[in-house]
Amino acid sequence: MEWIAILLFVLVFVLILAGYPVAFTLAGLSILVGALTVPDFFMLLPFRIMGIMQNYVLLAVPLFVFMGLMLEKSGLAANLLESMSILFGKINGGLAISVIIVGALLAASTGIVGATVITMGLISLPTMLKRKYKPSLATGVIASSGTLGQIIPPSVVLVLLGSVLNVSVGKLFAAAIIPGMILVGAYIIYVLVVARLRPDIAPPVPQEEIDKYKSEDFYIKTVKAFVMPLLLITAVLGSIFYGIASPTEAAAVGALGAIILALIQRKLTFDVLKDVAQETTHLTSMVFMILLGATTFSLVFRGLEGDRFLVDLIQGSSIGPTGFLLIVMLVIFIAGFFIDFIEIIFIIVPVVTPVFIELDMNLIWIGILIALNLQTSFLTPPFGFALFYLKSVAPSEVSTLDIYKGVIPFLILQIILVLVVLLWPGILML
Repeated sequence: MEWIAILLFVLVFVLILAGYPVAFTLAGLSILVGALTVPDFFMLLPFRIMGIMQNYVLLAVPLFVFMGLMLEKSGLAANLLESMSILFGKINGGLAISVIIVGALLAASTGIVGATVITMGLISLPTMLKRKYKPSLATGVIASSGTLGQIIPPSVVLVLLGSVLNVSVGKLFAAAIIPGMILVGAYIIYVLVVARLRPDIAPPVPQEEIDKYKSEDFYIKTVKAFVMPLLLITAVLGSIFYGIASPTEAAAVGALGAIILALIQRKLTFDVLKDVAQETTHLTSMVFMILLGATTFSLVFRGLEGDRFLVDLIQGSSIGPTGFLLIVMLVIFIAGFFIDFIEIIFIIVPVVTPVFIELDMNLIWIGILIALNLQTSFLTPPFGFALFYLKSVAPSEVSTLDIYKGVIPFLILQIILVLVVLLWPGILML
């Protein structure tokens, strides 16, 4: 029966790569196999589905998505980039640093890689090319900063991982802050070093342009564009870390705060509200359909004792817990080339979690490693999703090779961070 569980896992993967819808592939194949092989399958399935629907933490998903989309659709990203580029404009690479900081703020707001990369590509790439930035550096900065949403809280990725690993989302958020800040700092240092060595590929903003923007109300605009969303994110995270609110309650505060910010910016219109609501509904429906399919798959896989088979396999081999973790990380890394992070979290992670528990491994540490791994996978040529997202909105003069060359230094920085977290878990302050 254990081999049927492994065959089910392989079949699901093959059908998804063949292009079949993830949610219905997971649910349909699992129901078929479960009905034939798992005793009392149809009696157990409703309890699993209701367990998902009654999971209070998962309410944070639509609320965080709504918060991010509202900040994005209200034009806040464009205002942020404009203000930051003037603040850092005098130094070489200043515009690139602005893109990294704005990308990090947007990443913390949305947690959706495609949305952040496309938004930053549309807003900042034409500006960077106009100011004579080397295309490879410009695209590398945008693609890498756009993937920061995988690790910087409040991240939808971490909310979903917390649900699947059955660990505290607040603890995952707290553990992710230091790696996220290290990554942002490493990106900025790299840009400063490259701009110092090669001033021609990252020139400063012309002084006359800075003077033009620095009118009497420039600093007021900067406060509105930068400080207010930063305060919103701080309020959301602070309320979680200090125990004032649960992640779900903090997400509701964030969603309301995003509406208020859009109102202050005078960007809250009926059309914006309608677009945000429709896109939030679409993304949330997709996530929950996949989640229901995944819980059906998980029920069948465990009913066939596939998890016990994996535990026995690891314990009977010589690879040990570290070896198993490295294999899982490699599988997730490769899977990230072909399928979205939501599918990876709901297909692969539930299968390996019982093994991690049996091996007495820290699940918070595992969750952060998985999030960092997925982020790295999204940037890796030639299949990284972030690269395809950016290419879809890049001007014709930017080649695919430019994008590939641009992300390599940032990819190396991410791999170094993954190794640091792997070798020194204490950096997460667990």
